[in-house]
Amino acid sequence: MKDQMQVKILSKSLIKPSSPTPDHLQDYKLSFFDQVADKAHLPLVLFYPHCNKNSKNEEFEESLSRVLTHVYPLAGRFTEDESSVLCLDQGVTYIKATVNCHLDDFLERAHKDLDLALPFWPHGIMEVNDTNIFVTPLMVVQVTTFECGGLALSISTAHPAMDGFTASTFIYEWFKVCKFGTPCKEINFMSFNLGTLFPAQDLTAILEPPVDEGKRTKSKLIARKFVFDEAAISKLRKKFDTEALSFKPSRVEMITTLLWRSLIRAAGAGNPHLKRSIMAFPFNLRGKVAAFPYATNSFGNFIIEIPIRFEHDDETKMESLHHIVKLIRDSVQETTSNCVNATPDEIVSVVVNLYNDSYAGSEWGGNSEVVSFTCSSLCRFPMQKADFGWGRPSLMHFGSRHSQIFWLYDTEGETGIAVQVDLHETNMNSFVRDPDIMDFAKF
Repeated sequence: MKDQMQVKILSKSLIKPSSPTPDHLQDYKLSFFDQVADKAHLPLVLFYPHCNKNSKNEEFEESLSRVLTHVYPLAGRFTEDESSVLCLDQGVTYIKATVNCHLDDFLERAHKDLDLALPFWPHGIMEVNDTNIFVTPLMVVQVTTFECGGLALSISTAHPAMDGFTASTFIYEWFKVCKFGTPCKEINFMSFNLGTLFPAQDLTAILEPPVDEGKRTKSKLIARKFVFDEAAISKLRKKFDTEALSFKPSRVEMITTLLWRSLIRAAGAGNPHLKRSIMAFPFNLRGKVAAFPYATNSFGNFIIEIPIRFEHDDETKMESLHHIVKLIRDSVQETTSNCVNATPDEIVSVVVNLYNDSYAGSEWGGNSEVVSFTCSSLCRFPMQKADFGWGRPSLMHFGSRHSQIFWLYDTEGETGIAVQVDLHETNMNSFVRDPDIMDFAKF
């Protein structure tokens, strides 16, 4: 790969829905969950192998236009009061670019240094922040062609309009529309009812003023990829099976437990005592709330960030994976049990109380002695199956880079779990040397 990899922008245009949005759908109301979502654009980059099918590029753009006819808010713009999306078919920003290297050379280096994927984020997205996100398009797509014909497909979405479930569902259904030529009238995979179920609130009346909890960090974050293959997961399970647990931990629970313990150790390296830690665990509520099963495929945000808190009062707990995995399981079950049979107002109260108790107060939020991060599981999400006619992605890269986070996703064949880890540089240096990481993960 050339030492000076350069991405060159060739063109920028707008792709609009192939059919106009009806008048009665042009004012899409944002929900309470959209209001409390992080004010950020979240890029996803999918790298595809060699492709000589030029016609596929035309089909790709045309299929995007068709699928936008159904997912019409994506082609709209936020209103000035940030309460809704004006759906006048303004269009999705579509960028074409080239890069002066071969995909194989890039992948060889990127598997060890994920920061090399940053230039493939849609042009201009790195400058989007909480001060200007509501004046940007809801979706930006960039297709970058390698010298060999390989492609990098970058899709960045505004988090106040959609969560990871929505984004991955959109990509999965888009590829099917592209590959199988689905006509507009048959495209129907999401509902648009969350703004009605959970109308927007006056947040100043219910949420305590946030403190600078470091959620959007200004210090440098670097990304590394780790893989827990099938053999490593089997080996890890034996460590849990020897503990006195009343349940069988899932793969995600086991790996999250291991990662969290390693991060707490890394953050406390050189200190006589371990730091406390709070982990935000996004949980998809779709299909989990009995009162509205029709929200199973709803567009927008419908996740609850469950805070899981580790106290350092008893450092012997760190030696027991059993304690940490039980803490994770109990925290998730306690929160979700409060939502299963709840009304919309009761669910809003759960979210408000969690935020005020865990993120707004000085005890946990904004405390330099607390290790704060997010663990987001995208396992079973269908992004890796998105074959637009170019084959399946050879590598995925998740955006953000404004908070410490673990992104968990399935390996090819779904036999193992890969993890993209975004950490402060000092934490990463200690994290990669942690005994558990060295023993179980490949990187």
